Amino acid sequence: MFIITVIKLLLIALNIFPSRFTNRRIMFLIYMTNLVTHVMMDEPRFAQPIPNVTVAVGRDANLPCVVEHLGGYKVAWIHIDRQMILTIHRHVISRIPRYSITYTDNTWLLHVNQAHQDDRGYYMCQVNTNPMISQVGYLQVVVPPNILDIESTPSSVAVRENQNINMTCRADGFPTPKIIWRREDGEEIAVEKKKKVLVYDGDVLPLTKVSRNEMGAYLCIATNGVPPSVSKRIILDVEFSPMIWVPNQLVGAPAGTDVTIDCHTEAHPKAIIYWVYNSVMVLPSKKYKTDYTENSYRAHMKLTIRNLQYGDFGNYRCISKNSLGETEGSIRVYEIPLPSTPSKQVTHTTVESRESNIIPALRNDTTKSLQTDVYAMKNDLYTGSGSSLAASGSSSAASSSSSSSSMQTSLLPGGAAGNSLSALSGGATAGGPGSKGSLAIGKSMFYTERPPNEYASAAVFRTFQHEAAYCICFDSGLHLAGFNGICSSGSSRECWHYQRT
Repeated sequence: MFIITVIKLLLIALNIFPSRFTNRRIMFLIYMTNLVTHVMMDEPRFAQPIPNVTVAVGRDANLPCVVEHLGGYKVAWIHIDRQMILTIHRHVISRIPRYSITYTDNTWLLHVNQAHQDDRGYYMCQVNTNPMISQVGYLQVVVPPNILDIESTPSSVAVRENQNINMTCRADGFPTPKIIWRREDGEEIAVEKKKKVLVYDGDVLPLTKVSRNEMGAYLCIATNGVPPSVSKRIILDVEFSPMIWVPNQLVGAPAGTDVTIDCHTEAHPKAIIYWVYNSVMVLPSKKYKTDYTENSYRAHMKLTIRNLQYGDFGNYRCISKNSLGETEGSIRVYEIPLPSTPSKQVTHTTVESRESNIIPALRNDTTKSLQTDVYAMKNDLYTGSGSSLAASGSSSAASSSSSSSSMQTSLLPGGAAGNSLSALSGGATAGGPGSKGSLAIGKSMFYTERPPNEYASAAVFRTFQHEAAYCICFDSGLHLAGFNGICSSGSSRECWHYQRT
């Protein structure tokens, strides 16, 4: 179409100008010849735009430039942000060896090897036509997050209890990383003591009036959508002087038996813990067995005294000591006599109901003897305590005359039916008036004003303010089966009550 148009223009020109050749006509013909040549040939053009490319730092990237009908023209690549000519045609101009160029099927491919952050920016593909034609593409170089240790809190940090601390975590990367905090053990983080969260956002984690419960490992996690995410583990140590809690300050046991006493301690930094008796440190031996169980800043220390003798009774001290201070707890081990064992068969009636206030029973002389032994033992234990025993009565007058005239028949309340030993020990005054302790035959029994949750139920620690009891178990043959314990199946229990004054 363009050629026909050009021929028509030439014919018009010949009709206009005279038949003779002039310089003016020659110049016009030359111009028209160039015009026809230009029209008959296609100019270079871009077949497709340069795509925007995203690459992680250190990886290779390729930028394509597709040019059709290039002819004798040249293609050049330019990094606009650096104002740097990278390649011209097949030659690399830049002195950066990471750049290279290849040509296949009208495509001029710019290679960026092991991309750096400096390679980020706009790239221009240019053809040296007149006027020049060009197009632009963008290379995005992303960087995974990296935690800056020099600007962050060290991997281990210590603070005194009830003080404030800010833990910092800085990270770089592209795009800018997001910082979150969480505890390694999955517990909540107390923020400003009013709000508890599982995850906290921000470079700085503020902790106010830190308690020992907040001690542990904290994770600072940085992420920006470019894998991999990174984290830093920061251990928070909360320092405080030792504390000791003694479950049983009074422990009684008969001579010849084993007894175990224990203390609970909390301290950080880690404390030195040991036992002292008569101003001498107790060491493991045939006489003593020590056991220490540690969990974080808590420790549970036990001391077992084997084959108790006269010289083993007295005050034992559990001691806990660290760089911030020292504390100790005291436990008194005292002797209690074993109950006497009857030599003859005992006849009695089984208790049928806890609600009954009277125990109907028939006792022979052996029963009277047994009661007398029991009363004598209890009087030895509670001399001066102001307690008066109340024994079960008998249908015979002789049974009544064998006990104190103040004794009265009573039944153990149902709430203490299975805990007669604890009830009896609650009134023990081995340590003087008002002392708290536990009475045990053959082993230690817990007694405490405020027992921990992990120690049995509250019923084990229950005592009665104004009464206590002493119980004996009998088997089906009416033989003595035990003292102050829970009677086995098929056996019965009989209890004597006394009132505290």
